Order: sequence, then structure tokens, then C-alpha cells
Amino acid sequence: MIGELKNFREFGTETICSETPCPALGLAVPTFTNEFWTARQRAAHSLHEISYRACFKPQLPRFFIERLTVPGEIVYDPFMGRGTTPVEAALLGRVPYGCDVNPLSAMLTAPRLSEPECTAIERRLAELDLNYDGDIPEELLVFYHPDTLRELCALRRHFASEKLSAADRWIRMVAVNRLTGHSAGFFSVYTLPPNQAVSVESQRKINEKRHQTPEYREVKKLILRKSRSLWKDCAQQVPFYMGEPLMLSEDCAATPQIPSGSVSLIVTSPPFLDVVDYKQDNWLRNWLVSIDSDSLNITIERTPEAWQKAMTKVFRELFRVLRPGGHLAFEVGEIRHGSLRMEDLVLPAGCEAGFTPELILINAQEFTKTARCWGVDNHSKGTNTNRIVLFRKDS
Repeated sequence: MIGELKNFREFGTETICSETPCPALGLAVPTFTNEFWTARQRAAHSLHEISYRACFKPQLPRFFIERLTVPGEIVYDPFMGRGTTPVEAALLGRVPYGCDVNPLSAMLTAPRLSEPECTAIERRLAELDLNYDGDIPEELLVFYHPDTLRELCALRRHFASEKLSAADRWIRMVAVNRLTGHSAGFFSVYTLPPNQAVSVESQRKINEKRHQTPEYREVKKLILRKSRSLWKDCAQQVPFYMGEPLMLSEDCAATPQIPSGSVSLIVTSPPFLDVVDYKQDNWLRNWLVSIDSDSLNITIERTPEAWQKAMTKVFRELFRVLRPGGHLAFEVGEIRHGSLRMEDLVLPAGCEAGFTPELILINAQEFTKTARCWGVDNHSKGTNTNRIVLFRKDS
């Protein structure tokens, strides 16, 4: 793979070859910087068009899956978020495994790992009774028209059933992703992009500033519209894989359900210290599917030392499940205005668990329009580039 990276020219630029020193280990890791996949938005399969905070593009796992595995092998993401790696693995004929401590992740991922039965979902939507005459959470009226909120409460009651069909699970996945947003395609009044829900008080201020009042949005209609958008590429390709997928909702540092030495490739991106508050961002989604946010043990470490210790524990488990000769692509980033490079923490943690660092790949691109709308420019805030530490398990 090193030879390919050195000679990579797919987007017209030459690879910059360097080394990343790791004084703690007394070694330097080969490092390659280029644009290794497209910067264009919505360039992947339509099934990926599910919003989630701090998710990477599908092209990132595809880059490693195509080069380091063959169809039928297991590809795993222990911090799967919206399920980018498992879905992309399935589309490439690999067996998708995923884990996330938040059950919301499995709800977002599993329904997209089988060929959607479009007519069954349309029929199920028509059958659902969204009349609701119980009490509604009035604080949510800053987001929703009263009639829309009643339909959502009816859905919430339905989702609490223990006997959801495959169609029900698909509808739940789509509903979670239509809760809030900044267009008429969402259930809510205008608010922040759909990967994070603001607080009730913050939404109240947005409404006052924009002089807006929530309008009625028909829940069933919007779910069907989004479903058709997700399906649009499925006529050409649907997930196909050999073997049984595995979706876990627990701490990825202890996953006895995954046999030792069974995974060929791991592609993941962990929580970066306390940069993203996943509990707060998903509070409204968790409400819809009756998840107690306070009960979730999501890794949000305040110091680099604590984060490194937590990741070392995860690395040991990943070393166990990975087959000899398998790889771990660990996406990190620059945080704190670029003053802290996460690979400086990741390299010692991975080596302590038994991994051999093979290379560091830096995918350097200009920020997209989405990033710029948040006022994020290069070298000024957040993760400036995709930085992937590639480890290998030698034995």
C-alpha cells in the first residue's frame, strides 16, 4: 500500500511523503499527504444520506476496504455512529460489524443493511394510526406545530412496542433523521442542521430572531419522501454481503460476541476528547425512541491522558478480534486549533496493545460548503484534515 500512496495521482496532485516522529516509541512512521478521495458532497450511495454529528465520508472506509479486504471478509467499526463503515462494507460485499454504546446507532444502521421493501414500507405507513389524544410535551412546541407533535407522540408510542417489524424499524430510522433541520423536509420549524438538536431555550431564541412559528408538517408524507431519497440508488446496487451482520449496543472495550481473530479490517473514528457532546446533540432523537440519555456511558474525556488510557483499553480488545495480518484504520484529527495531534496519543496506545504502526495517511482537502457555513476555515478550528493511523496486527 505504501507504494500506491507514493504514486497516487487520481485527483491531479502528487503525494507529499514525510515521517511522523514518535519519541515515546523511538520511531518515525511513514506519512503520506494528498487528496485521496473526492471532496464533493453526496458522491456516495444514497443509503448514506443520514445525518450524524462528526461522521466521516463513506469514501474514507471505502478507500481501505477496497485495498485491504476481499468480499466475504468482516469489516468492523467499534464507534459506528450513523453506520458509515458497516453500510459501505455491505455495499462492497463484505460482512458488516458495528458497535456503539448508544443504541441509537444500531437503530440508524441495521435497517439499511438489507434490501428495502419499498411497497411494504409504504403499506405500513398507510396502516399506522398517528392520532394521539394523550398529553404532549409542551416544551417541544418551540420545534413543532401541535398537530405534528401529536403525530410524533403517536410514533413514539408505537416505537416503544417490543414487536417492531422490519418496516417499522425502517420508519423509525427515517423519523429519527427528520426530527429537526433547516428546510421544509423536516418535521420542525427552521433550526440547526439535523446532526444536532439545540436546547429548547436556544430554539426559542431562534424563533424570536427569525419571527417564526412552527407550521404543520405531515409526518407520514415526509418519512416517505426521505425513504424514496434513500432508495434512489438501490435500483443499481443494494447491500449484498455473505454471512450475518452484527450490530452491538455496548462498550466496545468488551465485546465477547465477536470471536477472536475473526475481523479482517477495522475502520473507525472515536470520540475526540470533549469536542463533541453526543448526548446533548442527540437528546431529541433519544426522546423519540425512548432512550435515557443520562444512562449512556459515552466516552467524553477531558484530558489527553484520560483519553489515551481509555483508547488503550479499546485497542486491546480490537487487537483480540482482528485476525493476524489484519489492519486497523484509526481516524483521528487536529483539535484545539491544531495544537494537539491525536496521532501523538494514538500511536503509543496502539503499540502498547500489540499493534504495529504501518503508516499515517493525511487526506488534505479544502473545507466544504457545510463546514464554511459554521464559520470553520482551514487551520482555524476543529478537525482540519482526515488523519488516519493505519496499524497492522502481526500475530
